[in-house]
Parts: sequence; structure tokens; C-alpha cells
Amino acid sequence: MKIGVDIMGGDYAPESIVLGALDARKELSPDQTIVLIGDKDQAQQIIQKTGENPDGFEFVHTTEAIRMSEHPTKAITQKPNSSISLGFQMLKEGALDSFASAGNTGAMLVGSMFSVKNIEGVSRPAIATNIPKEKSGYGILLDVGANADCKAETLLQFAILGSLFIEHIYQVKNPKVGLLNLGEEEEKGNNLTHAAFPLLKEKKSINFIGNIEGRDLFNDRADVMVCDGFVGNIVLKLAESFHALVEKRNFKDEFFDRFNYEQYGGSPILGVNAPVIIGHGISTPLAIKNMILLSRLMIESNITDKIRSAFN
Repeated sequence: MKIGVDIMGGDYAPESIVLGALDARKELSPDQTIVLIGDKDQAQQIIQKTGENPDGFEFVHTTEAIRMSEHPTKAITQKPNSSISLGFQMLKEGALDSFASAGNTGAMLVGSMFSVKNIEGVSRPAIATNIPKEKSGYGILLDVGANADCKAETLLQFAILGSLFIEHIYQVKNPKVGLLNLGEEEEKGNNLTHAAFPLLKEKKSINFIGNIEGRDLFNDRADVMVCDGFVGNIVLKLAESFHALVEKRNFKDEFFDRFNYEQYGGSPILGVNAPVIIGHGISTPLAIKNMILLSRLMIESNITDKIRSAFN
């Protein structure tokens, strides 16, 4: 198993990325290798300062990186030797089993669709994120930013993608799917949710429970919460602010601790032909470690093959 990691992406790269990779390596088996893509000299210096041995990693050297402010499509095409571009090239060629980065989100999306491409039958890949549940565990919300404008058929695809992910990654059997809306009644909502509701209701392969409201996000009403990326991204940023506010006020609570993005590491891009994970730009070593462990879990679960089978 080869887990590819971009060490040039993120606000605290490369140090935070390399330190997180060191922590993750302690939990991997000998046949599971982390491939660090970026400035090899810097990476080895960071590893040596900790007293660890760099020989346990594979390195792909480049000093070129895609900055957060760069236009995604232009950067991918004009910087073929950047860490993100090289990571996707290796993923496409089968030299990696997964690829993760805390760098430019747009470049990660564009790279996914240009290199490994969408799974046949998936019109729009989605970014999924964890939503903590009050009693325990997580649900997932998708899309949270990849698709600001969606068709009803796209929301149906999100429901299928989310159901497969939470079933095979988090072992939730027959996951409940809810359509995020401004009321529970079928007739509530806008043109998009009006059109999506009957499609979700008629789909026998998912366990659709109807509309859910914003107040249902953190209870057990639904395991998979579906919306367009515009709404989802607002919800995600609001949820992140909860954690920041309670931390600022020194309020300790197990439920609010699970809002911390570090606990799950990154957000998968679902619907492309290989495991791809996007980390937060401010990722700490703990977040990077968990991003790598999620990469391993996605590889081991064969989630990509399961999605491919469902759509084909």
C-alpha cells in the first residue's frame, strides 16, 4: 500500500505535514508506506531533528508548489512539477493507492477530475465532511463546497455516495438519508429540493427518511445529510466556528470536542476513481496523522470499487 501525501500544501507546510506523517507511520504496518511528495531535503531535515529515521518513507522530490491563492486549473496545467500535480500523476499511473493534501482545495478538485477522473455515472464528485452526533459518533454532510449549483439528479448521487461511504468506512448499517431543507414537509423548500425529493424517495437502494431541518444535523434523525455545496459550505464553516468559540471560552465538553477537524483529519472527494482527501489549510500534525489514517481506511475498505459497482 502506497499512501501519497503532499508536504508542500498547507499553512504550516512542510513541518506540520512531515511531523504528522511521522506520527501516522507508527500506526501503519510494514507493508503500508507513506510517500512524501515535496522538498526532500527539508523533509529529511525535519525528520532527523526528531531523531527518527527517514528511511521508512519514500520521497518524490520537488520544490514547486501550488499556492492557496492560485487559480486551480491554471496552476495544475502550468505547474506539472508541483507537489499536487505530481501526486495526481502518480495516482493516475497506479504508483499511489491514495493521495492527500492540505493545500489548494480547488487544485485538488481539478486534479482529481483531470487525472483519475469521475467514476462512470457520477456527474459531480462531492466533498463530504463529518458532522458530530450528540449521543456518539458522526454523520456525514455532502456536498460542502465542490458544487455550489446542483441539479436534483446530482443530490440523488450525493445520497448514494454518502450512504456507501458511511456504511463501509464507519460501519453504519442501512444509513438514514435526509435532505437538508427549511421544513420537514415534502412540499417545503426551493425548486431544487422540490425536484430532488421524489427522486430520493423512489430510489430503493438508499434509506431516505425525508426532509430534515438544520436543527436535525446533530441528532440521530439522519446519518447522511444531503445538500448543495453552497448550503453545505455555510453549514461546515458555522460548525467549525462552534469549536473555535467553545475553545476560546475554555469550555470543555466531549460533544464539542468532536467538532475539532483534527479528529478526522480531512474530507474525502467522493465519486472519483481513487481515494483523494483534502485537509484543512491550517492542519496540525494531529490532523495530518488522521488524514493519513483515513486514507488507509479508504484503501482497505475498497470504497472506490464499491462506489464504482453501485453506479455501473
